[in-house]
Amino acid sequence: MPKRYFRNRAILAKAETVYGTDAVPTGAANAMLWTNVVFNPSVGDEVGRDLVVPYMGHQGVILTGSHATISGECEIAGSGAAGTAPAWGPTHRACGMMEVIAAGVDAQYTPISQSQEAVSLYFNVDGVNHVLLGARGTYTFGFTPKQIPRWAYSFTGLLGTISDIVLPAVTLTGFKKPVPVNKANTTFSLHGLAGVCEGVTFDLGNQIEPRFLIGAESIEHVDRVMTGSAVMEAVLLAQKNWFAIADAHTTGALALQHGTTAGNIVKIDAPAVQIGRLAYGESQKIVNNTLPLMFTTVAGNDEFKITVK
Repeated sequence: MPKRYFRNRAILAKAETVYGTDAVPTGAANAMLWTNVVFNPSVGDEVGRDLVVPYMGHQGVILTGSHATISGECEIAGSGAAGTAPAWGPTHRACGMMEVIAAGVDAQYTPISQSQEAVSLYFNVDGVNHVLLGARGTYTFGFTPKQIPRWAYSFTGLLGTISDIVLPAVTLTGFKKPVPVNKANTTFSLHGLAGVCEGVTFDLGNQIEPRFLIGAESIEHVDRVMTGSAVMEAVLLAQKNWFAIADAHTTGALALQHGTTAGNIVKIDAPAVQIGRLAYGESQKIVNNTLPLMFTTVAGNDEFKITVK
């Protein structure tokens, strides 16, 4: 019997036209390029029977609400050409993001609160193919100096078929090589201060709920509360008084750009970021501040925007 090798895996994702109906992704058009993948092929509840019988022993359980989860990280990079959707676009859309393409200019992603899309996800483990239908998710991401930035996805999907299918040949040319986070490639400002930043993280904060009822089963995106954190080199109060800003509940803009070459630029903009209770720390004996971030809205569904150009 042939061995199956852990290294030989493939992930495909394609937006569904009809929720929960297999969109049939292919390796040629819909392959994903992830790392640090964790797959749980069967998640749900176990209901005990607790039968009264005149002897001891396990009575078994009934598996209910079965679904699957998959998480993984995708490098943050552009599409290769301005006005072209990046290869990670479908998975962002399945995390409650609306994609708008301006031909020859950019691709923008903004959060939505209704009519969220879903994807069909295939995960092939060296010849055994698992299908997740109606998959929706959330993601975190961050920019740490000297590291490759990544979207860290977490998806939940309904169980589709599990079958023996040969590993697909995949086309991954849509995924562009990332650049590391550093002074040359990355700029960051918060509340107007373009200070020295030791790292910034973001958590989209989608609440994803498997919903199993009589007559309907689905994976629902029911809420979103976006937060984050920035670690910035501490400055004098005269330059930026973070304590006063936090106490006054003042909101301000966050702007981050990663990449400098057209076709490989990703921007993050947030208009109304509130600062939480900050803390002191140190790095290499230099004082820093950890600033909790709360991404609030101005008019709704505008707490942040991703621009790829």
